[in-house]
Amino acid sequence: MGSSLKNAHFLIENRMRDAARGDADALYDLGMVYASGAQGAAINLIEAHKWFNLAAMSGSVAAQACRAEIAGDMSASEIAAAQRAARAWIQSGQPRAH
Repeated sequence: MGSSLKNAHFLIENRMRDAARGDADALYDLGMVYASGAQGAAINLIEAHKWFNLAAMSGSVAAQACRAEIAGDMSASEIAAAQRAARAWIQSGQPRAH
């Protein structure tokens, strides 16, 4: 595994732990990782939209703007998949930050 890929996995795992505790900043950061390919992560707009959506539901205005921006590059079915993934995260018992 390359150094940048290791960095991406570490960043994602770290922020996932924080997101699971309801950290709105972690939700937003995960959206940024997947939207931008930060630290060598693969760009995945469905995942990015999911995390921005969860952060937006927690009151993040920045996440609302990012979600709207990437939605312009997504198909309706991709947006629906992202929304289903966000609902699944909530239904799995993961807390939402306030």
